[in-house]
Amino acid sequence: MAMCSTFCPRLSTHLNSKSFSLFPLKTRFFVSIKAFSAPKAELCDVTVWNRTKSKCEPLISLGAKYKSSPEEVAASCDVTFAMLADPESAADVACGQNGAAKGMGPGKGYVDVSTVDVETSKLICEHIRATGAHFLEAPVSGSKKPAEDGQLIFLTAGDSVLYEKAAPLLDIMGKSRFYLGEVGNGAAMKLVVNMVMGSMMASFSEGIVLSEKVGLDPSVLVEVISQGAISAPMYAVKGPSMVKSSYPTAFPLKHQQKDLRLALGLAESVSQPIPIAAATNELYKVAKSHGLSDQDFSAVIEALKVKLQQ
Repeated sequence: MAMCSTFCPRLSTHLNSKSFSLFPLKTRFFVSIKAFSAPKAELCDVTVWNRTKSKCEPLISLGAKYKSSPEEVAASCDVTFAMLADPESAADVACGQNGAAKGMGPGKGYVDVSTVDVETSKLICEHIRATGAHFLEAPVSGSKKPAEDGQLIFLTAGDSVLYEKAAPLLDIMGKSRFYLGEVGNGAAMKLVVNMVMGSMMASFSEGIVLSEKVGLDPSVLVEVISQGAISAPMYAVKGPSMVKSSYPTAFPLKHQQKDLRLALGLAESVSQPIPIAAATNELYKVAKSHGLSDQDFSAVIEALKVKLQQ
């Protein structure tokens, strides 16, 4: 089975399902994997594409082939995985000039792993299905480390035939997968999840800043939270660095704010108030205005520190 993926396996002469792992999500690729069989998979003859070719060089140096456009990648594969940073980029790569849709056709499939709004996902789906190909949206829950460890969570929706066809690769790249029915449900689920995540981080940031302001040790606060009912892996991972004002990027703040904006649009479309998310979005916007867009989303705490100084 020919496959394409935006995730980047570390290449070797023979890759099987157990050794397949991922590069950071911030690097966006198409990867063509031209040999795949289950249950004991062998992956080889990898082809990559990125809008910035230099980002493909580490894979090319390990034996990957390079195609000059999404159209060429899709034309050479049975299934194409695509991951882009925002709705505009996702639509352009799928539907634009030399886009993947122009390389699609009957028997092929397109799996979009981007985090986009429901309308964009349906637009891409329409273009892909118009070629006779199948479409599956599959945004992921998880960032850099889960991607590297093959521990992503796939939130899929669309053509069930493609879901079954792509399942073996989803299982290599992730620890779990959910099939949610019609196109749009995967996008909606991802936006809801990231809305909750962004709000949790903002509240956690308020707790750290307040604890320090009243003379408590914020490191102790992180430890206390880790042992109680509100313990969360995100707090345990991010907390120690946040206390030190260090924000190594796993999920860029600008993408968290984008997802909050899209979640607000989703809520508006069904007349559902989400005031906590709305307030959280404003805080992330303040953080962006202070040059923190490319820092990890935990850098939102700096927006609170700025407010305290005003």
